[in-house]
Amino acid sequence: MSMMTRAWLILVDTLVHLLLLLSLILFYLNPPSYTHLKKALRPHKIYCPESSIVLEKLPLPNLELNDAMTLEELTRIGQQCKAEEYTIEKNIFLESTLEERLHALLVKKGAPVFIRIFKEEAILEIWIKKEHEYVHLKDYVICAMSGNLGPKLEEGDMQAPEGFYKVHKSQLNPKSKFHLSFNLGYPNAYDRMHKRTGSFLMVHGNCVSAGCFAMTNEKIEEIYALVEAALNHGQRYIDVHAFPFYMSDENMQFYEGNEWYDFWTNLKEGYDYFALEKVPPKIKVKHEKYEILEK
Repeated sequence: MSMMTRAWLILVDTLVHLLLLLSLILFYLNPPSYTHLKKALRPHKIYCPESSIVLEKLPLPNLELNDAMTLEELTRIGQQCKAEEYTIEKNIFLESTLEERLHALLVKKGAPVFIRIFKEEAILEIWIKKEHEYVHLKDYVICAMSGNLGPKLEEGDMQAPEGFYKVHKSQLNPKSKFHLSFNLGYPNAYDRMHKRTGSFLMVHGNCVSAGCFAMTNEKIEEIYALVEAALNHGQRYIDVHAFPFYMSDENMQFYEGNEWYDFWTNLKEGYDYFALEKVPPKIKVKHEKYEILEK
C-alpha cells in the first residue's frame, strides 16, 4: 500500500471518528423527545391483552395495514398477542369475581347497568345502579380490538367505534356465531350526520375482532347476562360510551394536536358529566356535535 493511500485512509478514519464524536455531543445537548416518540407509536396498536405472546414481538400495524389484513390474520393476532405493559390501579375490579362484586355492593343482576369502553387501556367497565346512582361493578379486559385510536368512519376500515351508543333488547343475539353478542347501534345519529358508514359493530365473544370489541367467551357470558337481566327487568336500553382512552386532563393534554382532538373534547363532556353525577347523561345531537343533557 502506497504512502498516499495510507494517508487518505487515516484521514477518512479520523473524519469518521470526528463525526461520531460530534453526533454524541449533539445527542447529549439535544436529546430526542420521548414524548413525541410516544405520540407517534401509542395509537398504532392492535389490542389483545388476553393471550400468550408479547406484543413487542408482533407488528404494530397502522390503519393502512389494517385495511389489507384478512380476518384470518386478525384472528391470529387476536389469539397471540398480549399487552404486558397493561396496568390498572384498582385491580379489585379485574381480580374479583362478578359474584364477589355483586355481594360486596349489595346489588343483584337485573338492576340497571351502564357500560364504558376504553380503547387504549383495552378495558370494558360495568357500572350498576344502586339507589340513585351507578357504582363501579366490574372491569373486563378486552380480548381483541382492531384499528387505531379515533372513530369509525366507513365500512371496512377495521376501526372500532367511539361515541355514545344505546343497546335495546332487540340488539341482543344469544345465537351469535361469536358465541354471544349485542349490537352497539352503530351508526348512531351523530355518525349518520357525519356520513359515517358501517354495520354489525358489536361486543361479542370468540376473541376475534374486525372492528368490534371482542371478549373471551367466559367474559362475554357475564357481560351479556348483566345486560340481558337489566333489559328484562325494565331498563329501556343500556347506555354504552366508547372512549379512546381514560379522558383525564393529563391524557387530553397528551393528545393535544391529534386530528381527533376536537371530537374527543366533545366526548369528554359526557365523560365528565358521569364522573360528577354518577348517572349517564342524556345525549342528543345538535349542530353536528353531541349535546350533553341532564337525564
